[in-house]
Amino acid sequence: MSRVVFVNGEYLPYEQSRVHIEDRGYQFADGVYEVFAVIENKLADYDAHMSRLLRSLSELNIKLPYSRKSIFFHISNIVKQNLISNGLIYLQISRGVASRDFKYPKNIKGSLVIIGKNIPSDEYADSFIKGIRISTTKDLRWKRVDIKSLNLLAPVLAKQSAYEKDCQESWLIDDDGFITEGSSSNAWIYIDNTLITRPVSNSILNGITRSTLIRGLKKRKIKYREAKFNLDDIKKANEAFITSATQHVMPVIKVDGIIIGKGVPGPRAQDFRAAYMESLKLTEL
Repeated sequence: MSRVVFVNGEYLPYEQSRVHIEDRGYQFADGVYEVFAVIENKLADYDAHMSRLLRSLSELNIKLPYSRKSIFFHISNIVKQNLISNGLIYLQISRGVASRDFKYPKNIKGSLVIIGKNIPSDEYADSFIKGIRISTTKDLRWKRVDIKSLNLLAPVLAKQSAYEKDCQESWLIDDDGFITEGSSSNAWIYIDNTLITRPVSNSILNGITRSTLIRGLKKRKIKYREAKFNLDDIKKANEAFITSATQHVMPVIKVDGIIIGKGVPGPRAQDFRAAYMESLKLTEL
């Protein structure tokens, strides 16, 4: 069965989907996106993702091209038409179509694309059991990564570099030598009975999974701290993790060849993952 996608008011077979050649998202990365996890036919943390989407649009002065009610309706249709029980929804909004120019007209309607993808519920089970490996690279992104923009070339190159080193993710290092976050995830270390992640600022994306995990840690009264950390701190860590919408809470066993703990997922991995899952807010479709 061909996948069905939503493009600017139309449901189309994946193979027939098109965007205009002068869409500013295509030519300038002038737009934003969100990735929603689908868990057992429900949307994970939908309201939080939509709030972040609206914030990103506001920061770039892009208007929401459809009502929130309509967007939810179209997301639901994509989930149902593609028979997605576990997977993800990719939603992208660009500023719209206009003759190519760096300045933009203010009266154009934004473009909306929604794509769904099935991911087997056990897709990352092996990685959770074995842990993943991380490489590091200099953080070369623009200075407003708190906006979930389409400008992803630096993360693409970082992720590709990681894969070429037989790693699954790349952690980015700022000019002062501190880890900002992963190319598509937030970064965490567990040291001295405390889980640590970088504070929210323009230097990181405030991950929805990150926020949900923090909510879960508070409920379970697990110590956590928002603070910067570097490779020296990583060498002392008992455990390390990434968080993202698709991988949830994933243990890290090596960073640049540095073995974390005993080189296998540590004893707290299950606790932190459970804290996240317990705090998820699932929306029925």
